[in-house]
Amino acid sequence: MGVGRLAEAEDQETRYRDAVGRYGAAIERLARACEADPDERRDLVQDIHVALWRSFAGFDGRCAIGTWTWRVAHNAAASHVGRRRRRPAQRLATLEELETTAGGADPEAAAGESQVLDRLNGLIQALGPPDRQVMLLYLEDLPAAEIAEITGLTPGAVAVKIHRLKALLAHRFHQGGPE
Repeated sequence: MGVGRLAEAEDQETRYRDAVGRYGAAIERLARACEADPDERRDLVQDIHVALWRSFAGFDGRCAIGTWTWRVAHNAAASHVGRRRRRPAQRLATLEELETTAGGADPEAAAGESQVLDRLNGLIQALGPPDRQVMLLYLEDLPAAEIAEITGLTPGAVAVKIHRLKALLAHRFHQGGPE
């Protein structure tokens, strides 16, 4: 391997490690929102990591590493969801499989919070891929401008979509279903 190619490989590895260090937990949350089955979720996380590592070979710096990471992760997740929809339906995650968010709190309160998060996660999973992508990025506290850059929408369209999705999710949550 020549010196130039070796430096490129090191840059690729450095960018990948930086991205995983900064966005690894968010990638896990994205996978959890897209895939209820734990085995399929692990496969999705692995697919995202492979796609991300490969993508940094062509990273040219025209956007922030965070934007690049989100775009690659969401594209990999969208591909996964598309493949999954062509297969038979899979089972949903059980309450025990969901991570407990209230560490050390009252078990009943923790179970109630897990049920609420499970319902919300199910409602988000029921959204179409473009809407799910916008909502997940919003839940990661990304600004509308960055969401727009990742999704190809305008910042104004992102803001309107977020407003409408929040209202839709709130309505569906209070109605008890995906109507």
